[in-house]
Amino acid sequence: MFDNLSEKFSDAFKNLRGKGAITEENIEETLKIVRTALLEADVNFKVVKMFLASVKEKALGEKVLRGVDPGEQFIKIVHDELASMMGNAHIELDLDKKTPYPVLICGLNGVGKTTFTGKLALYLRGKKKKNVYLIPADNFRPAAKDQLIIHAKNLGVDYFDSDLSMSPVEIVKAGMEQAKELGKDVVLIDTAGRLQVDDALMADLVDVKNYLKDPEVLLVADAMTGQESVNVAKTFHEKIELTGIVLSKMDSDARGGAALSMRFVTQVPIRFFSTGEKMKDLEPFHPDRLAKRILDMGDVLTLVEKAEEAIDEKEAEEMMKKMEKNQFSIDDFMKQMNMMNKLGSMKGLLKMIPGMGGALREVGDLGDAEGEMKKMKVMISSMTKEERNNHKILNDSRRERIAKGSGRSKKDVDEFITKFLQMRKMMSGMMGMMKGGNMPDLGAMMSGQAPMPGMGAPGQKRRKPKKKGKGKGPFGGGFFK
Repeated sequence: MFDNLSEKFSDAFKNLRGKGAITEENIEETLKIVRTALLEADVNFKVVKMFLASVKEKALGEKVLRGVDPGEQFIKIVHDELASMMGNAHIELDLDKKTPYPVLICGLNGVGKTTFTGKLALYLRGKKKKNVYLIPADNFRPAAKDQLIIHAKNLGVDYFDSDLSMSPVEIVKAGMEQAKELGKDVVLIDTAGRLQVDDALMADLVDVKNYLKDPEVLLVADAMTGQESVNVAKTFHEKIELTGIVLSKMDSDARGGAALSMRFVTQVPIRFFSTGEKMKDLEPFHPDRLAKRILDMGDVLTLVEKAEEAIDEKEAEEMMKKMEKNQFSIDDFMKQMNMMNKLGSMKGLLKMIPGMGGALREVGDLGDAEGEMKKMKVMISSMTKEERNNHKILNDSRRERIAKGSGRSKKDVDEFITKFLQMRKMMSGMMGMMKGGNMPDLGAMMSGQAPMPGMGAPGQKRRKPKKKGKGKGPFGGGFFK
């Protein structure tokens, strides 16, 4: 979502690298590029004006620390201001005020309210260990009830079978009584939306909120609608007093201005953002971490949290030992790909590694790589357990059988085996480097600027790719060709 903004920021900071000090003259051009980048990203112009004034004041008023590059110090100031603009720190939902605690979910049509309700139910049950109950209170779009019940059944969460002929407040009253009888901790209430804000919608929401008395009120806003979503948030906040905002469709190619403006304009904290269509694709909104992602400083904390959830520590240790001894099997490779799938998209993961944003721009689209991984899984699924654990027994007849079973050609299977052996050698080399205390330069290897361990002579440089996605790195024509 923030790819274009990240690239513009990266270009802006080049002006300060190598300077001896931060002066009004040498940051003026940088601030001009930053201003253009923020406005193009659809950030509210008042927010941009205040942001730049604050950055300039702090940059000129701060002494350059000895031994610190002025460019790096300026980036730190911009990071802190970006984080401040979005609220500085994540604010958790306070769900222990009373039992059951109601969470009212509202927003316009098509923003993803019902899907978010399911995602939040999974998040609260899995990470917060809450006993969750769902109430479909959308009597305007009957399909919303069916959709929410499907989510509830898939997640194994209890729900209220609401009568849509009743008013929203009557549905919520009956649902809350049922939740009390069942001893639920948290009740998520999915409300009706409209194509635009109207009086009837707001009157229903006010009635429900007044009955619930001090609920959490979360507005789901579409990150793709830019400034319009900021205006919607302001209107909802004036009418029903929001306690939090949720940004949906953050995995889209939207410009991201809503995320940077909404908290500043409304003073309502952003609580969560949606990163995909699956139920697990929901993340708490951490302003400081998002600021790091925008500035290509990575987001190691989120990456570690994702890894802790998805990866079995014992299994990972065994894989590391196998890599080091060059005993990594096709079956291990399959397990590794499944772990990667749990963590999220390849591009999303790589962006969380500091400095990888620039390397990804060199490499280009990773969509082909993800597609190739799916094809590999099909081929591996056509192998026997013995074949997965010992690639040496894969003779021509076995490869022919695998090709037919996976709907691929024998040439595809041959290429996969060849690339697997290359990757195994590369992993063994990387493990050796890390064990010796030499961390490989992942960004340089991805863009084809440096050889992969075990795949070329030490120090041997590769030519820079002329076209995006056509380099010799592992994602630009190497393993996932």
